[in-house]
Amino acid sequence: MKETGSENGYIHVDEMTLRTIDEKMPPQEELQDLAEFFKVFGDGTRLKILYVLLSAEMCVYDIAAVLGMSQSAISHQLRVLKQMDLVKNRREGKTIFYSLADAHIVTILSQGLDHIEE
Repeated sequence: MKETGSENGYIHVDEMTLRTIDEKMPPQEELQDLAEFFKVFGDGTRLKILYVLLSAEMCVYDIAAVLGMSQSAISHQLRVLKQMDLVKNRREGKTIFYSLADAHIVTILSQGLDHIEE
């Protein structure tokens, strides 16, 4: 960044840099949606569920058994994940099976893990 002055301790950015920032900045509504999206990854139980679903499509009963949690707790977190389009479901008889919504979720989890392991 090019400094054009620093009166009163402030650094003034040149107009070209400001235009570049403005052009790249997503609209406020999209930034809010992105913040909400990333909040979902801030819960350990939800992350565990996503990692379980990386391996296989599963029903609530099986996810609860794998994680040693109640079906109620798993159902609640799956509802949040589904609302954020991170998981999808399909019905087979009376059983509902859950899986990751798409390959983007795998990429997000993988890149996040890569980042913290650096």
